[in-house]
Amino acid sequence: MSDQNIKLLLGDCLERMKEIPDGSVDLTVTSPPYDNLRTYNGNNDQWGESVWKSVLQSLYSVTKDGGVVVWVVSDATVKGSETGTSFKQALWAMECGFRLHDTMIWNKQNCASVGSMNRYENTFEYMFVMSKGAPLSVSLIRDRKNKYAGDIQHSSIRHPDGSVRKTSGYGKRAISDFGRRRNVWDIFPAKRMSERLHPAPFPEELARDHIISWSNEGDTVLDPFMGSGTTGVACLNTGRDFIGIELDQGYFDIAQKRINTGARP
Repeated sequence: MSDQNIKLLLGDCLERMKEIPDGSVDLTVTSPPYDNLRTYNGNNDQWGESVWKSVLQSLYSVTKDGGVVVWVVSDATVKGSETGTSFKQALWAMECGFRLHDTMIWNKQNCASVGSMNRYENTFEYMFVMSKGAPLSVSLIRDRKNKYAGDIQHSSIRHPDGSVRKTSGYGKRAISDFGRRRNVWDIFPAKRMSERLHPAPFPEELARDHIISWSNEGDTVLDPFMGSGTTGVACLNTGRDFIGIELDQGYFDIAQKRINTGARP
């Protein structure tokens, strides 16, 4: 392992986060056990509104001014209705003091739907990007091929009153080859065996792209629901320090092995 600061904590994240100094975390990338859509070795009974409210409050405390929390969630369907828990969590985070910087979508593309068969297949999850004040570290990924690359810009801005103003580069600058990525990310679910050792893993690509978007090398990244350690692996591979918390001993052991060996999944 490199000289990065990697700290792995076993236990309840609400208790273990008390060990993290306030205002010390640059970025959190996590996916809580939302709406019991998956089983986690019987630990789902410990999850509920009182828990996620306390978790978000704690995250606000440990996050630096200008820091970001990426909260990846989805909703169950109960008695024919989606729960709306995702939106409740985002709104509660705002009550805690976070800004809702962006509501992003993870389009899993080929994921089999879970739940009712009388609705369109659900292939996405929400990725709420919440910031403590204005985000300090923003490095937007620019990998979207511009259709009119090389052409001279003729773009304008429309104001609320309907008036139009030409941009500063109007008629002067050429359109670049690549533009910033849009906020719907098409990323296939985790496929590698090491990532599939958890019932609801997200792929390393997802964690990595958020890490490079909202933090810098040497920053501290937290995952209070570490699972099999994918966020930690992504931190290891992008030069970030990492704090991971996991309640389940089995998943903690898997994450510890993956991260401590320094191996890519």
